[in-house]
Amino acid sequence: MDRTTLTFAREHIHDDTAQLLLDSARYPDVDMRTAVQQIEGMRTAAAKWPSLLEYEEFAYPPRLNCEQSSSEATARYKAAQLVAEGAYVADLTGGMGVDTLWMASRAAKVTYLEQNASLCALMQHNLSATGCTNVHCETTDCMDWIEKHGDFFDLIYVDPARRDRHGHRVYALEDCTPDILQHKALIMSHCRKLAIKASPMIDVQQAIRQVDSVTDVYLIAVQGECKEIVLVCQPTEKTVTRHCVDIRADRTDVWRFTAEEEAAAEGHYCQAVGSYLYEPNAAIMKGGPFKLISQQLHVEQLDVNSHFYTSDRMVEGFPGRRFRVTGTVKLNRQAVKRAVPEGCGHVVSRNYPVDAARLQQQLGLREGGTRYLIATTAAGCKCGLLCERID
Repeated sequence: MDRTTLTFAREHIHDDTAQLLLDSARYPDVDMRTAVQQIEGMRTAAAKWPSLLEYEEFAYPPRLNCEQSSSEATARYKAAQLVAEGAYVADLTGGMGVDTLWMASRAAKVTYLEQNASLCALMQHNLSATGCTNVHCETTDCMDWIEKHGDFFDLIYVDPARRDRHGHRVYALEDCTPDILQHKALIMSHCRKLAIKASPMIDVQQAIRQVDSVTDVYLIAVQGECKEIVLVCQPTEKTVTRHCVDIRADRTDVWRFTAEEEAAAEGHYCQAVGSYLYEPNAAIMKGGPFKLISQQLHVEQLDVNSHFYTSDRMVEGFPGRRFRVTGTVKLNRQAVKRAVPEGCGHVVSRNYPVDAARLQQQLGLREGGTRYLIATTAAGCKCGLLCERID
């Protein structure tokens, strides 16, 4: 990567990139398209990989590769959970290399495989830029490499590409590349543990059945959005543990459970909404330990599919958002105007026939303020709850 171009990108990070491209003739020593790519990468890094901004010569790949990459928050968490100190690791689908870099911070050695020669060259540059010396890079098809080499690893990590040959998004494991269902037996013969990063859109239970020998599933949410699902496979008989991970700026909450525990749990349903309302975080919503939460935290579910909880006493440590219920309101424009005279609030709709955006428009509410209007079903009845956020 040309140092002049990298320096230019850092000095012009706040400039209009479209204008820079138009003015490229003014900077004959700068590869302007590459500079714009770096500017866009640094802007993404500010939110997604803030630590990488510390390295002045770190170079970013094209936008699509940046979008497909793990965030720093998820990469750091996965490395801590999956990589033992001093382990030997292989990343079969290296890409931008974010997961590789954080795994390398714990491993003795990481083998990075990537069939895109440009990405592999960029990774080698970035290893030098970050001072990382325990990663070996190869430009190769990962399954060809596995078949030809007898290496054995403590962990093999794979993030199958979720684009088909036409560039369309795919989610099912069998539609991704490499097809992990087809190649799993071969990969497992080369490692103690296999970790498969999957789309947050997959059906978790179906994936567990398809992949087989799954021992752990990590459902990872960042700042309120489920970002990744990681299936961990080991050659051992073990009940599958699901880890609902909610990563926030100031803390990380984890709720662990098994499907058997959830099936045996006794959920409790309310007869009326209490003084407090609770909304599970995105990882809990994807994982589904709904009866266990009710049983263990002594909160009541509003209804079977509402996935809100209520209590008369505030529950500390609930894995999600907490609200104080200030009243109820009929969900029509006149009633809401009387109840919310300032005319603004945040509308949430779940297990209610109208979605939040449409309901907000129907009720004439502007987004903003401190009030929440939650449209849902409680004890079999459609209702509107006026709430204030506690956390």
